[in-house]
Amino acid sequence: MALSTGNQPGMLMDFEWVAIAFGDVAWISVAFALGLLSRMAGLPTLLGYLAAGFVLNGFGFTSGEVLEKLSDLGITLLLFTVGLKLNLRTLAKPQVWAVTGLHTSVVVILFGFAFYALALLGAPFVSGLDLSSALLVAFALSFSSTVFVVKSLEERGDMASLHGRIAIGVLIMQDIAAVAFLAFSTGQAPSPWVFSVLLLIPLRPFLHLLLEKVGHGELLVLFGFILALGGAEFFESLELKGDLGALVLGVLVASHAKADELAKTMLGFKDVFLLGFFLSIGLSGTPTAETLLIGTLLTPLIFLKSALFFVLMTRFKLRARTSLLASLNLTNFSEFGLIVAAVGVANGWISADWLIIIAISLSLSFIVAAALNTNAHSLYAHRRPFWKRLQRNDLITDDQSLDTKGARVAVIGVDIDPATVMNHRSAGQNVLHGDPSDADFWDRIQATSSLELIMLALPKLQTNLAVLEQIKFAAYQGRVAATAKFQDEVEALEQAGAHTVFNVYAEAGSGFAGHVVEENASGT
Repeated sequence: MALSTGNQPGMLMDFEWVAIAFGDVAWISVAFALGLLSRMAGLPTLLGYLAAGFVLNGFGFTSGEVLEKLSDLGITLLLFTVGLKLNLRTLAKPQVWAVTGLHTSVVVILFGFAFYALALLGAPFVSGLDLSSALLVAFALSFSSTVFVVKSLEERGDMASLHGRIAIGVLIMQDIAAVAFLAFSTGQAPSPWVFSVLLLIPLRPFLHLLLEKVGHGELLVLFGFILALGGAEFFESLELKGDLGALVLGVLVASHAKADELAKTMLGFKDVFLLGFFLSIGLSGTPTAETLLIGTLLTPLIFLKSALFFVLMTRFKLRARTSLLASLNLTNFSEFGLIVAAVGVANGWISADWLIIIAISLSLSFIVAAALNTNAHSLYAHRRPFWKRLQRNDLITDDQSLDTKGARVAVIGVDIDPATVMNHRSAGQNVLHGDPSDADFWDRIQATSSLELIMLALPKLQTNLAVLEQIKFAAYQGRVAATAKFQDEVEALEQAGAHTVFNVYAEAGSGFAGHVVEENASGT
């Protein structure tokens, strides 16, 4: 792409399409209205954006170049922010690479041969599939959505949790498989200069230095765009998938102390551009009665995928809860399925109707997955004995029993990010590694616990509410205090059972003023 300011040549990116896209108030208004309705219904806003795409499609709108570029930029920024939070050691765990490999193999074989058997029996619509085409469709349905899972985890504050890290690791391994397929299917080998990617490794200290120097304002935002888009352009020049380049650049700076701040800074931009992705799914084609029926019939296959994930994860020594939450995150079809199907259509391997079918199944899977993930903690807590019977006894070390060491007050405080826990412990603080929204967490606190007060200082309202729910299940008799950022959060926490709620924004100023007055009165 070429950047153009007027007719000035020689630059690299054309942002004129951004102004065009946002000048169309109709698209933005429909997306806003349905996104707001989804939020008011307690569902992720992305479901409203998907619905907006189908509504616009019904009124004759089509997905054009502008929307595709918005979508591409959104996915690039998404994978960049995933890289900022990615721990490469997670990918080395057998709970990630082995589970992904086994799951993909079983799904492709099981679904592929099932489709082929239906084709041999003359079932409508699949009758034209030969074995290789059936396996291709199965491969397209084997992926789970990176966009949906990351958005869902971010909204619940679960990105750093064990189940969140496992789910993201599985998605990254699936993305690598997709990149390999795309390279093979096009018949194009990577550029002979592909090994120049290794030059990024010695570049890492320089990138860290720049990140340290850019401060906290607009330069930080610009630096984030340079890393994401620059990484994508570099990889595309080597005939590799550009989004993978954005991911790699994110990983290179992930260990820097400002990586989390950079991720939060890029969050709003990423979410706005991802609007194009969700709209483009609904605008990908006009469903017919037949494609709608087939797409609907394929949607329940996500439950087979989820069950297989759960079985594999528990066999690889993950707790039932961790396996269940990770599996529910992955209970959907993926945007990569559309990409794989598009390659199949372009090469004449499958008919173009399969794009519409997979788009319908993808959209319906998002609706199902949103409902499941909204109630994920309750699904586990209410049937906890059943789920725990399905896990192994020899679990990984992350599930050791916790001891509050006779503490009377707990500041949560208990953290789901191992790196954060290590930093606190090195500073001499008594911090436990766990997930306080986990029903088993409270079981693993020894029965002799003497806690009289629990103080919730978690950043996400939904996480605080989930902790309050688990505290009720545990029959805790002490007091609970919580922090909130906004007045509506204060009311929600009080209704959920918090005895005291501290509005950090409203009361920080008065606390500061009181401290200054006290200092002046004492003459210090």
